[in-house]
Amino acid sequence: MTHPFHPLCGERLEVLFVRRVGAGRIYVCEGGLLGSVGLPEDATDRGPEPAERPLSIEVLAALVALLSDLNGGRGVAR
Repeated sequence: MTHPFHPLCGERLEVLFVRRVGAGRIYVCEGGLLGSVGLPEDATDRGPEPAERPLSIEVLAALVALLSDLNGGRGVAR
């Protein structure tokens, strides 16, 4: 677990199974006293390395694409 605010941050967990969700994955793990926990891939060491800054060009491009899709393919409203 890598997310700094999660109570299991820094812990190694046994993966029980993996679910695909959209383009990503959710890892369902044994969480000890918490029971089983579902963790998105980007909150683990199996996800991509975090960007140096919160908004990278790749994140902004993905946001533009998502907004365009939500806007019915008409581009981003201004």
